[in-house]
Amino acid sequence: MELGPEWMAWGLPGLFLASFLAATVLPFSSEAVLLAMVAAGGDTLLLFGVATAGNSLGGFTNYGIGRWLPTDRLIRWTRIDASKARRWMAMVQRRGSWAALLCWLPVIGDPIAIALGLCRSALLPTALFMVAGKAARYAVLLWAAGLVWPG
Repeated sequence: MELGPEWMAWGLPGLFLASFLAATVLPFSSEAVLLAMVAAGGDTLLLFGVATAGNSLGGFTNYGIGRWLPTDRLIRWTRIDASKARRWMAMVQRRGSWAALLCWLPVIGDPIAIALGLCRSALLPTALFMVAGKAARYAVLLWAAGLVWPG
């Protein structure tokens, strides 16, 4: 994905939006936006916080969809095979809120967050683990790219 100057013009709200969208079922990469903004001289810690907040809120949205939409309606709407839905829910029930640590994963992170909502996992631990997983992903990304925290 090529990032033009229009993304930089959006600033922090643009990063927040990119991070939020990346945590939904929409195919979007917040990592590229974060790295471009840090490389352009943005405050690493501030950008890290904004990306983590946006991505976490997107994950909480997926959790809310699972929690408040009727299960049968959600399965019809997403066209998920009922046996797959049962497997996801069984995995989430075995792991509990700890499964939220994996919500940052591409492709399967969104279904994990939705399954956590469907299984009515406890909100506070789920939210804490979800934020921790998403923050760790961005921290590793920034570290791997050589964009260290300001000293």
